[in-house]
Amino acid sequence: MDNQEQAVNIPRQAPKPSVPSGVNMPEAVRIAYNQTDAPVKQKYPSEIISLPSQGYFYDEKNPLSKGTVDIKYMTAREEDILTSQNLIKQGVVLERLLESLIVTPGVKLNDLLICDKNALFVASRRLAYGDSYGPVEIVCKKCGETNKKTIDLASIENKDFDLSRFTRGKNLFEFTLPRSNKVIQYKMLTHMDEKAIDSELEHIAKLGNGTAAPEITTRLKYMIVAIDNNSDRGIINKFVDNEFPARDSLAFRVYVRDNTPNVDMGFNFVCDSCSHEERMDIPLGVSFFWPNS
Repeated sequence: MDNQEQAVNIPRQAPKPSVPSGVNMPEAVRIAYNQTDAPVKQKYPSEIISLPSQGYFYDEKNPLSKGTVDIKYMTAREEDILTSQNLIKQGVVLERLLESLIVTPGVKLNDLLICDKNALFVASRRLAYGDSYGPVEIVCKKCGETNKKTIDLASIENKDFDLSRFTRGKNLFEFTLPRSNKVIQYKMLTHMDEKAIDSELEHIAKLGNGTAAPEITTRLKYMIVAIDNNSDRGIINKFVDNEFPARDSLAFRVYVRDNTPNVDMGFNFVCDSCSHEERMDIPLGVSFFWPNS
């Protein structure tokens, strides 16, 4: 990552009135009094972050299509955001944090693909508190013992992804379901989609009908834009709710996972008790942005 300075113009103050003629004032004071205030530039260190999508799936007019986003280092102001009980209760604290840190002109948080938002979260945390994350508690899947591990966030990298198979500027993909042979047209979800999904699931939970939150089907409905070229939302919703074979659903979700750019959040876990080795996802607990120190 390259260090650079980002300047923000603070609005010019109104010029001071001229000293009335005949007023006895030392010349140095008179010059300072009559001087118009120039715009003040506030500087802060920032980093250019490479996006996992490389900007490939955004419209060319969108600044995200450049494949990089400039974010500034966190300050005490951002720590105020992180500790705001009001924002925490609303569930928007991390959203407000990113909005405060992104300094690339014209970037809208709602436009960010989830994979790119993940990269900005990791980069923001590393710039703020360094690469050491932990200790975090991880339960070994083999022996069941709890391990305390400190993870080096510097090892996190964007996944290798072959963009040549796709069309630049188009967030639209196809997958043929192996069992029903239906062709699914789908998109990668954005931050705005995630907010809508969370809001819908929260509304369902408030109804209190005792059923489990339909997270998988809700997410599928937002991802799928057409079935066999039919984009009618009623038909899509009916298919997802009643006609989507479990085998096809699993195959589709695995395909999307393996064919979406993202940040590799895995690390090599070795159990302190039984020496079991496994590649695991980094657990993102509250200490990820709220380290004990």
